[in-house]
Amino acid sequence: MEIRPTTDEDLDVFVNTVHAAFGLFPETPVEGGGLWWSALEMDRCLLALTADGRPVGTAATYPFELTLPGETLVPAPGVTAVGVLPSHRRQGVLSAMMRHQLTELRARGEILSVLLASEATIYGRFGYGPATYTARLTVPRHKADLSVPRARGVADAPAAVADDGSVEVLRRAECGEILEEVYDRYRRAQPGALSRPHRWWALRAGQPPISPAPRYIALHRDADGVPDGYASYSIAEGKTLTVDETIATDDAVFTALARFVLGHDLVSQLVFKHVPPQHPLRWQLTDFRAGEVSGDMDWLWVRLLDVPRALTARGWSTDGELVLAVDDPFLDDHGRYLLTVRDGKADCVPTGREPDLSLDVCDLGSVYLGGTDPSTLVRAGHIRAHRPGAAALADALFRTDRSPHCLHWF
Repeated sequence: MEIRPTTDEDLDVFVNTVHAAFGLFPETPVEGGGLWWSALEMDRCLLALTADGRPVGTAATYPFELTLPGETLVPAPGVTAVGVLPSHRRQGVLSAMMRHQLTELRARGEILSVLLASEATIYGRFGYGPATYTARLTVPRHKADLSVPRARGVADAPAAVADDGSVEVLRRAECGEILEEVYDRYRRAQPGALSRPHRWWALRAGQPPISPAPRYIALHRDADGVPDGYASYSIAEGKTLTVDETIATDDAVFTALARFVLGHDLVSQLVFKHVPPQHPLRWQLTDFRAGEVSGDMDWLWVRLLDVPRALTARGWSTDGELVLAVDDPFLDDHGRYLLTVRDGKADCVPTGREPDLSLDVCDLGSVYLGGTDPSTLVRAGHIRAHRPGAAALADALFRTDRSPHCLHWF
């Protein structure tokens, strides 16, 4: 078997192969773009070929940036379009492609990579761990009242939800540049968020509101008229209003957009598709039970390629010191590192000291952004704590003020 990078001439072969791997057929091109694969960069794609040259597997990456705790931005290759033809599964094709890809990324100096997993059982063995989570919140229209005050000047208005901005309704086609700018401001401050390169917006590649699918946009502007948030939504024939994503630069903006959506007439229920864990919206409902949480699932998976550089790249909120024994069996790498955090910055160096925690690189990926407590994985038997208090210290070190969340689909 041969694994080789692709060229522009391979686009049709690549697209046809990955669709066949999933039992699908490529969509018919539409005016104005909108095909998810139109944002692929062929010099970042791989084809697996049999000895006689037949394509049987695909893999690719997108050049994203990932926002880490502390609002640090790092390059994060986004792994995508991974597929093997049904006729060649369980023959080592996927493992060979993933090893080739990870080795190549590490050689290029990447410190981590990310992906969205089609199945939760596939990517752990390649060193990826679920690092952000998302859920759906459904609210019946007749129970959609919010208990929070509407505006500044109300005596009991919490600062976090007070708002003196405005909301206007636009069609998606009228405000593409505004959405791109607002999203970019949002993702730079949100741990776990990925960039959306201009190429995606220009080609309209992806899911709404990037794609050309018709959507209404509730656009929020601050008191000075500057756009600082939006909700992309549509209404189905059954009178269900579904919000694809809500982008807000702070809680007040989110609350204003939620109030607008929840107050929409002539609908029977409202669905927020991507709500981060522990989001306050459910608590803001007058009837707490009105918000039904469903579809609670993993979203962004993280894979560390350079443990010391990855740990020193992110910000930290607590001082402390831990020795981590990290096992990376897929790349046959095993290291022991002394992590020292002072004043929000970390130093991470190889050490011969006895470990405080022993863990697989996939578990380190899960705790890396602060969305999974190390103690949870200790209790689950994934991480081994070698001394009392080690798990609690790890929780304090990796914890973040803001839960990591990723909205971008790729």
